Amino acid sequence: MRELYDIQRVVPHRGTMRLVDRLVDWDEDTVAVELRVPEEGPFSHAEGVPAWVGVEYMAQTIAAWAGCHARAAGRAPSVGFLLGTRRYESRVSWFRAGSVLRVEAIRELMGDNGLGMFRCRILGDGEELATANVSVYEPADAMAYLESTQE
Repeated sequence: MRELYDIQRVVPHRGTMRLVDRLVDWDEDTVAVELRVPEEGPFSHAEGVPAWVGVEYMAQTIAAWAGCHARAAGRAPSVGFLLGTRRYESRVSWFRAGSVLRVEAIRELMGDNGLGMFRCRILGDGEELATANVSVYEPADAMAYLESTQE
C-alpha cells in the first residue's frame, strides 16, 4: 500500500506559491492531487484564477509525483524545473474561485538524465477543463546545476 503523504512533504513550494492542497493518489506512473481555487492569492481576480495558471497546477502535480517517489525511497524531495508545455488547451478562461479541481499527471517518459514528459489534465466537477503535455527536468544535484548556470 502506497502512503498518501501530506502535500507539504512532497511538494517543495511554500506559502501562497504552493497551489495544490492534497495528494489524492499516486503510483509508479501516475499522480492525482486536488486544490480549491482560492478567492485571494497571487493569481486571483474577480473572475477567479486565469486558466493559464493551470500549467503551474500541472507542474506542482508532477512535483508531487517526484516527491512521493523520493519519500518512498527514503529521500527528501529535490528541486525540479518546468521546461515547458505542448498543446495546453483549456475549455475555460478562468477557474472559478471556490471550485475544487483535480489535477492528474501520467508519466509518458522519464530519462536517466532527469528529463521527463507527463500527460496532464485538470478536472472540475468530473468534466475535463484543461489538458497539456508538460516537460520537466530534475537534475541529480539541483544546487550544483543552479550554480553552474550562474557562471
